[in-house]
Amino acid sequence: MTNRGAGVGQRKTSPRIRARRIRAVQYAVLVVAFIAAALLADWPQIGRTFFDPGLIRDTVAHGLWLALWNTLVYTAGGFVLGLVAGTLLAMMRLSEVGPYRWLATIYIEFFRGLPALVVFMAFSLLPLAFPGLAMPLPPYGTVWAALGIVGSAYMAETIRAGIQAVPKGQIEAARSLGMSAGQAMWKITLPQAFRIMIPPLTNELIMLIKDSSLVFIVGLSAANFDLTKFGRAAANSNVNITPLVVAGLGYLVITLPLSIIVRRMEAAASKGR
Repeated sequence: MTNRGAGVGQRKTSPRIRARRIRAVQYAVLVVAFIAAALLADWPQIGRTFFDPGLIRDTVAHGLWLALWNTLVYTAGGFVLGLVAGTLLAMMRLSEVGPYRWLATIYIEFFRGLPALVVFMAFSLLPLAFPGLAMPLPPYGTVWAALGIVGSAYMAETIRAGIQAVPKGQIEAARSLGMSAGQAMWKITLPQAFRIMIPPLTNELIMLIKDSSLVFIVGLSAANFDLTKFGRAAANSNVNITPLVVAGLGYLVITLPLSIIVRRMEAAASKGR
């Protein structure tokens, strides 16, 4: 009886109970942290500095929507250029011609490793290096080119993965029907690959929206301000961070719906499998 009782007393806690206890401790730590932050924070100062009601109204009424529109235009142009260039780069990466593969690999690795800030700085200095050089549709042409170069390096790898995800049997079937390699790529492989790539390409679009905040380097007039440049200028003129916070919320207005769309597409794709 003694040994049996000792065995019952030494019975180990089940993994499920241990996991519940660990979660309870984690929740308790989070609650304590939030309460401590709420008690220690200077809420009146936070309201005056970051959420001034008058400045919120002025920021929304004077220029925010134009800056939001400019951000969308910059991003859309950069995304289209990046998508076209990325598709060509992906096909070069998969080409049987060695120099094409080498050039595409060097381009992709170089611009994926280079900060987007450096690319924008390089484009802003191009007129100094090449006197008389002018990008079309200034400042949109410069911004589109810079964003397109940054985006194409990332999109190329996404597109390459999408192309390789298409079953080879479909390409072989197309070739057996008399299609050339180019026709099979454009009519069979790429349409299916892009259906696979929609969620990751949407993520690339979200990244470009955030990268568009670097256009201040190019030098813009007030009519061409993006959200970040507009928020910084308004914050400096009012000596208050509220306009910059409002501009940041403008990015969320764009990116949150896209993020929800990506999650739903990924969920639908996983169900389809």
